[in-house]
Amino acid sequence: MNWLTNFVKPKLKVIKSKILKKENLWLKCSSCGQMNFRKDLEEKLYMCSNCDAHLAMPIKERLKSLYDKGQYEVKSIPKVLEDPLSFKDKIKYKDRLKMARKKTSNNDAILVVNGKINDMNLVSAAMDFSFMGGSMGMEVGEGIVVASKLAKDIKSPLLIIASSGGARMQEGILSLMQMPRTVAAIEIFKETKLPYIVLFTNPVTGGVSASFTMLGDILIAEPDALIGFAGPRVIKKTVNEELPEGFQKSEYLLEHGMMDLIVSRNEFKNKLSNILKHLVGN
Repeated sequence: MNWLTNFVKPKLKVIKSKILKKENLWLKCSSCGQMNFRKDLEEKLYMCSNCDAHLAMPIKERLKSLYDKGQYEVKSIPKVLEDPLSFKDKIKYKDRLKMARKKTSNNDAILVVNGKINDMNLVSAAMDFSFMGGSMGMEVGEGIVVASKLAKDIKSPLLIIASSGGARMQEGILSLMQMPRTVAAIEIFKETKLPYIVLFTNPVTGGVSASFTMLGDILIAEPDALIGFAGPRVIKKTVNEELPEGFQKSEYLLEHGMMDLIVSRNEFKNKLSNILKHLVGN
């Protein structure tokens, strides 16, 4: 055998490790431009290390930071008719849902959970902006109904963590119908006289801002959150006038009596806990 032309290739074991992409390791602050190391951001609850701007926070991370020991129970939401209008724009609505589910590991733009916050029971319905802009379709509406009924049945305060671009256009009138439906569900819960608290994160607009979110007994917003029906650019083009500085931001709404509190993310759990202690006791 000619050892120059015939040889046994060595069996080398290739060890592969998951390499984090640059965009996964660092996140740029949309306010000051600071590059933040992702691990540091997670520890700071996704607040910029340079300017304390509140960046987009994964919904499961938010719930983990809110509930004692990061533990909560996810409640199931009854299945709804998927793609009732067989909607298609550039791609099919069903395909958009598949992509959003793969991206977020959630079935839709809402999670209904129950757990303890400083040893007090709390039901939450948390909206996920990373799932099709947190848009409200039939399943999101169903989630609000489930959360309000659960809170009523177990006699628990109810928290809505709102983050949404509004109604989901791919479901048409069925999406718009969730506005009165969620309002009715909240009104039934409010008959219990238990606290209904809404946290507005960035952004909350459209049909979500015009329905169940504004019914809270206490309305709390994160700093610099955009809150309104139509966006400021749409309004500016419609009225053809310059809008006031900070228009539709949470600070502007607080100044004009539309919000009760603005609370930084790292202070929210303790602030909410104190409110619940005053309203329902231990």
